[in-house]
Amino acid sequence: MTDLNESTESAQQLTVAWRGLVLDRDADADVRDLPGIAVRWADCRFSFYNCITLTDTGAGPELLAQRLAQAADIMRAKKHPGFLWLFEDLLDEEARPTLATAAEQAGLQYAFPGTGMAGDLLPIPGPVHPDLTFVRVSTDEHLRAYADLQSSAYGFPLEEGRDGLVGSAHWKSEMYAYLAMRGDVPVACAATVEAAGRLFVAFVATDPQWQRRGYGEAVTRKALHEGSVATGLTRATLHATVAGAPVYPRIGFTPNSPIHFYSLQD
Repeated sequence: MTDLNESTESAQQLTVAWRGLVLDRDADADVRDLPGIAVRWADCRFSFYNCITLTDTGAGPELLAQRLAQAADIMRAKKHPGFLWLFEDLLDEEARPTLATAAEQAGLQYAFPGTGMAGDLLPIPGPVHPDLTFVRVSTDEHLRAYADLQSSAYGFPLEEGRDGLVGSAHWKSEMYAYLAMRGDVPVACAATVEAAGRLFVAFVATDPQWQRRGYGEAVTRKALHEGSVATGLTRATLHATVAGAPVYPRIGFTPNSPIHFYSLQD
């Protein structure tokens, strides 16, 4: 079991970072902090911008079932699909074995796993990779390339990723977002953003045809390096997918709470 402070930190990082992303995408987006539930829902085609998470600490089985049902009701009222992010270590010992059944009864289906990670690891040196140069995202052309890498890596249509990112002012000004270039071809991307006194790593992706060459790690190091130089922050956090989980400890991150992603049942 992870220290509860780190689990709470991990959930808070999501709610803080996504507030900026979602409101940038749509000033009228659904951004609410309800009892035990944080809504960060742009209701756009980019499903990672449609997010709900549970925020109670030490929730027992009854409260968990109640919150899951409330979250599913909110999700059903939306036009576009998204995900419930559930940080396992915020649940008490009795609630964890009931999670799968409670989610199913609420009308949710398991989508994929993740892991919260954090570390007091900054500053770090800038990366050196023989294949790559790095370009900071500053134009809509860059954002389109970044969005397309997300779509390619996570398996959704190009127009969905573009609907989330292209045209964003936040990504060009507040995010330390970088493309890893192999010649003229963008092959990987990563971004960091200041969130509640931490540097939060988000939206790391590598084109599937260029994976397992160290490109994702290199561009993540670039985003961390530049973000730490600009902000002076020393602690960094992230939420890793299964693919990324082996990479981040090499940079200095330590895993904390498992994360369960749920979508509405088909």
